Amino acid sequence: MNKHKAKLAGLKRRQRRVRGKVSGTAERPRLRVTRTNANIYAQIIDDTEGSRTLVSASTLEAEFEGMTTSNKTAAEKVGELVAKRALEAGITTVAFDRGGRIYHGRVKALADGARAAGLKF
Repeated sequence: MNKHKAKLAGLKRRQRRVRGKVSGTAERPRLRVTRTNANIYAQIIDDTEGSRTLVSASTLEAEFEGMTTSNKTAAEKVGELVAKRALEAGITTVAFDRGGRIYHGRVKALADGARAAGLKF
């Protein structure tokens, strides 16, 4: 197995482990963070209805046009944006799903931005 496939296999294993412990309900949906090299995505998901996405935000939206989307500043802004949309939808408390990534850097910045905007987890 080459190095890239081994890294992806490790990521998938960590994702499965996190998903075994974290699930979203109607009262406390799951805040899922997906990070790529270029962008970061956040979804609030209700797993009781077949993983239905309630709210989402990402750096691919028009508000990020012309900005660098692969840094902590953009991640924090995505966190604030998803929290604002969640509060408008009546969601105040979530379960955080880091998606197998280390709680560090851009993932942590997104979480801090969501907390600063009023989301509780």
